[in-house]
Amino acid sequence: MRLVQIRNGTERRVALVDEPNLRCLAGVKSIYELAQCCLERVESITRKAEEFATGETLTYDDVYRGNSAWRLLAPIDVPSSPSRVFVSGTGLTHLGSAQQRQAMHLIDQKAATSNNDDAMLTDSMKMFHWGVKRGRPADGEIGIAPEWFYKGDGSSIRAHLEALDIPAYAEDGGEEAELAGVYLVSGSGVPFRLGMVQGNEFSDHAFERRNYLNLAGSKLRDCSIGPELVLEPEFKDVKGEVRIERDGRTLWKKSIASGEDNMCHSLTNLEHHHFKFAGHRQPGTLHIHFFGADTLSFSEGIALQGGDIAEIKFEGFGRSLRNPIYQENKQAVPIRVCVLK
Repeated sequence: MRLVQIRNGTERRVALVDEPNLRCLAGVKSIYELAQCCLERVESITRKAEEFATGETLTYDDVYRGNSAWRLLAPIDVPSSPSRVFVSGTGLTHLGSAQQRQAMHLIDQKAATSNNDDAMLTDSMKMFHWGVKRGRPADGEIGIAPEWFYKGDGSSIRAHLEALDIPAYAEDGGEEAELAGVYLVSGSGVPFRLGMVQGNEFSDHAFERRNYLNLAGSKLRDCSIGPELVLEPEFKDVKGEVRIERDGRTLWKKSIASGEDNMCHSLTNLEHHHFKFAGHRQPGTLHIHFFGADTLSFSEGIALQGGDIAEIKFEGFGRSLRNPIYQENKQAVPIRVCVLK
């Protein structure tokens, strides 16, 4: 089952995807509200969504292309409180991610791949090899922690067709085609996975390439998810494609793969290491956690610019996620902090 959130002015709806249509749900205005209801009543979200899908029917093509008064929102949010949304991710999780990081940081090929001697490897490659060795623990055991980063709160999330900004202070803005888990923490502090979404975990790779210690700052950027939330998706071997358009033509494209068969960390290990922190289990908080990418256009010499369009498509996750790129004018005006006297 796949769900979307839509808006017409100040009016909101949740809709069930029933190609080529959207069937609106009666009685709820957000998936967050629907999920909270299911948690309180201990009911299935898929069953409840089907039960509520008695509202008006819309043509999905019109909404998806922006030709309707109804516009797609991000498929999950906390409408009244974006600060209750926690956006994060893990890196060096995919079997192809080490090669991408190597290319980004200009790591010497021989040092990175010659053997498993940690003394011969960069910190990034060490972490990747640790994941290969200990990232998929047996049931009931805890594996090694992955690389983890914070991206922001709900204000950083963009929907399908919304622009991803390259800020004036940024050195770059680059796509990262990923899948992300969506989690809601119950009133008793137990995290529940609602489903997964396609995502563009947009980052400043040029800033990160200067020094890997810039990773934290490079991640504090916009990101996009959607257009659909997929309930109970297949997450073993998920194929897809990422594409960059410029001036109406394909500038770059590449096949991508996600899912546990293509990762050195298991899903349960990633989830444990995110939610082991008590601060990540605050009741009512919503978590969007990116699982990592296996290919980047930046590592192949592509520099995105204003007007480009990034498109991400994973099989089984609904329609493509498309976002234009907007580049702010460069400026050298410092942020001034005022003193409260």
